[in-house]
Amino acid sequence: MNLWLRMLLVTAVVLTPGGFLLLVGYVAARTVRSRWLQAQASGQTARLRDVLASVHLKDLVQEARASL
Repeated sequence: MNLWLRMLLVTAVVLTPGGFLLLVGYVAARTVRSRWLQAQASGQTARLRDVLASVHLKDLVQEARASL
């Protein structure tokens, strides 16, 4: 991720009311997208329900650390 995008995200989280929810939504969307791509690459039938069921809180925390 570009540096300016990270700084924009950090500024939005700090200054915007509800910025934390914005961050959580961003991290969740990024995690679901990566899981979706993994399921498609492995040749499985990718269903949103299955992808969402495979996402856990620890995955979201790891993705948040990786994105920031």
